[in-house]
Amino acid sequence: MIARRLVAALSLVFAVHANPAIAGQGCSEKPLTTATLQSAMSAVQRVTAELDKRGVQVAVLGRIGQDLSKYGLRYSHVGFVYREGPDQPWRIAHLLNDCGSNRSDLWYEGVGNFFLDDLFAYDAVVMVPPPELSQRLLSRLSDAKALRSLHDPDYSLVAYPFSTRYENSNTWVLETIVVSSAKDAVIHSRSEAKAWLKMTGYRPSELEIGAFNRLGGRMFKANVAFDDHPNDLRYSGRIRTVTADSIEQFVKSRNEGWSVFEIAAKP
Repeated sequence: MIARRLVAALSLVFAVHANPAIAGQGCSEKPLTTATLQSAMSAVQRVTAELDKRGVQVAVLGRIGQDLSKYGLRYSHVGFVYREGPDQPWRIAHLLNDCGSNRSDLWYEGVGNFFLDDLFAYDAVVMVPPPELSQRLLSRLSDAKALRSLHDPDYSLVAYPFSTRYENSNTWVLETIVVSSAKDAVIHSRSEAKAWLKMTGYRPSELEIGAFNRLGGRMFKANVAFDDHPNDLRYSGRIRTVTADSIEQFVKSRNEGWSVFEIAAKP
């Protein structure tokens, strides 16, 4: 009964605002618990209150979906949080893997859904672009066709950043930032975005993944592939991919006025 009341009370916050042009099919293996709903609601309140206080219109928002501490990483997944006006609801635009398959799609949805995946922790990281870039990102986020121009449904959790063979959630966010921020080039495609990232010195995170784990991931998980990685890195267990950490380091290195802050979960 308590859980039902919580669901009813949160319906406006957690309802999916899916745009048919970029909708996908999500899934959940675990039923929602009262504790998860309460933690998600608390995270939404903290995040949106901080965005309101700072006058933010659009930002990159990161969550801790799983424990990545053994790789020296904290946040596992990022998306764009934005709203089209002061009286409009906050929304999320992000790429999601379809139920552990090798496919993905783009989603628009309420902020509550972003924190409803039985997360490892409910801390959040927020990366706010400078005003001029914020306006360009807002314009792009309202254009489903433009967003889809950088989406490739072929998914790998550890997609290599400089290959177009696969894409993951964080790669899509980074490439969308690139298209909106590049002033020295007009970028229309993923290959052009990757060339620009190489030229400007983007450095992906490097994960040490042994041969046994690589083999197991490829054989038993459809959403993990390594064949897009250069052989010299792949066979030495050095897997490079886009992470929230590498995105943060990159936007800071550009010295364009990004503001980055964390919002801790309540104890």
